[in-house]
Amino acid sequence: MISERGRPGAKRYVLFDVDGTLMDAVDNQRLVWRTWAERYGLDPDEVYRVALRTRPTETFARVAPDRDPQECLAALHELEDEDVRAGSYEAFDGASELLNALEPGGWALVTSNYEHRVRGRFARTGLPVPKVVVDAAAVADGKPSPAPYLQAAAQLGAEPEDCLVIEDAPSGVQSGLRAGMTVWGVNTPAAVDGVHRHFGSLREAAPEILAFASGAHPDRLEGTAAVE
Repeated sequence: MISERGRPGAKRYVLFDVDGTLMDAVDNQRLVWRTWAERYGLDPDEVYRVALRTRPTETFARVAPDRDPQECLAALHELEDEDVRAGSYEAFDGASELLNALEPGGWALVTSNYEHRVRGRFARTGLPVPKVVVDAAAVADGKPSPAPYLQAAAQLGAEPEDCLVIEDAPSGVQSGLRAGMTVWGVNTPAAVDGVHRHFGSLREAAPEILAFASGAHPDRLEGTAAVE
């Protein structure tokens, strides 16, 4: 089994990605990018395929190199903000119970989105918002850089080795690993490369996340799938 970090007896912290981890926003993201692509006369499927693998400014450079990237970004942000107001969102099964069971001050959100959108989505789905939210505006380098997760740990007063990262995407997994943290993957049919444990759903992972946060030894907890 891949070695997990953590100091015996130390307080533990849980750092969550948002989209794809706590909240299902795939349909929303696809619709936003489709609307954006149609506004610029581009193939929506091709734009979305590129957007899944790149940051927005990189996407614009690939699919609309003749357009002003700031204009493109402003249009995208307008559509995303409208989606927060009018779109349909669902939290993943078990998310509300899990977040409400964690100790206040013992967890944070680390997202590539913006905090005002996260707060809007969480308000609509009834999820609690922690004191620490590290968003796209908080760091110069986003995932897969370790900077977002390291900043969250610093704001919580936590050492990286005492933090558990919950992620669904390769860039987020790499961000957590580079930060020197334990990383568990959720909501994917197969384990993302590098994770210490993989769970098919957030609901499946929830008891083990709570056990980790409480200080229980994480090795081979019942119901987990350890990555060899």
